[in-house]
Amino acid sequence: MSKAEVMLIMILFHTSGYRCFKHFYLEKVCKHLRHLFPKVVSYNRLVELERDVAVPLTLFIKKVLLGKCTGISFVDSTPLRVCKNQRIHIHKVFKGIAQRGKCSMGWFFGFKLHLICNEKGELLNFMITPGDVDDRKPLEYQAFVEFIHGKLVGDKGYISKNLFQRLFVDGIQLITKLKSNMKGALMSVSDRLLLRKRAIIETVNDELKNIAQVEHSRHRCFDNFIVNLLGAIAAYCLFPNIAVR
Repeated sequence: MSKAEVMLIMILFHTSGYRCFKHFYLEKVCKHLRHLFPKVVSYNRLVELERDVAVPLTLFIKKVLLGKCTGISFVDSTPLRVCKNQRIHIHKVFKGIAQRGKCSMGWFFGFKLHLICNEKGELLNFMITPGDVDDRKPLEYQAFVEFIHGKLVGDKGYISKNLFQRLFVDGIQLITKLKSNMKGALMSVSDRLLLRKRAIIETVNDELKNIAQVEHSRHRCFDNFIVNLLGAIAAYCLFPNIAVR
């Protein structure tokens, strides 16, 4: 089975509605999509082949699927839990890689997926970090904001005077809400309206988790976790009607 076929299977899984990849492959691919994949292999062999498509899938997303910055962008992060909190001490698959972090829903063990999208809901860039990494840290990397310009809207977790100044030098205006203990600041009506439109990126996170299967606790190795994540992102980029979300 070629790498292109493995990549396609990974993407199709995240658009299929199946909750289990093994069931999807054995029931859907091997039976109903046999005409598209004549050289199907066993499920165990497919799991081994997944590890070889991480780089090609990343390049496919970066070079083909990501949208273009329009001057209005939204940034946010979402937790990727790899196990329940009760199982943290006995979890072995991501031991030494995943970390404890805290989000609006409380403490979790796993990773963070950092996303930037435009006002159409098109992904512009993404980054994965351990769960204990500050939300503002990815914005300090030039590669993450290389193609971003204009206004970048985030939540209160992105408040930082130094970060604002650093991004401003690069032509990016960081817009966030103020915390209750901060002094008031003048803000244009257009910027206030943009803050209300942060629901766009919250919708992106919701679709990645509830339509695609970007988060689950059945991973058995880090490589396949990355491929599953990339497959979900690629599937989201190919979802129809992005412009009307």
